[in-house]
Amino acid sequence: MDIKTIESSFTKKDMPQFNIGDTVKVFTRIPEGVDKFRLHPFEGVVIAKSGSGIKLNFTVRKISFGEGIERVFPLYSPTIERIEIIRSGKVKRAKLYYLRSKIGKHATKIESKETKAN
Repeated sequence: MDIKTIESSFTKKDMPQFNIGDTVKVFTRIPEGVDKFRLHPFEGVVIAKSGSGIKLNFTVRKISFGEGIERVFPLYSPTIERIEIIRSGKVKRAKLYYLRSKIGKHATKIESKETKAN
């Protein structure tokens, strides 16, 4: 057995295709009891992707009460229930680390592909 077949068995989970600059909502499973869990949403802009294959990570940034919060998610983590794409954005960079220095709407507003096409 080679590494590719092992990785393909782990990547069976259906994840949507999203890119840098997209606004996504990631639902993670939070254990509440022995057999209970709740879904906790984390909505923000994808500012980076790193790794490949089963080790793919993505960083989501949001502004909460005026403070920037970033969270790194492994794409094929068992704690991620689902990912919803809220808005797709058009960017010219692979990493959007410059959003860390932006404040207010400048930090969260990424031009969408639909408005730029017109």
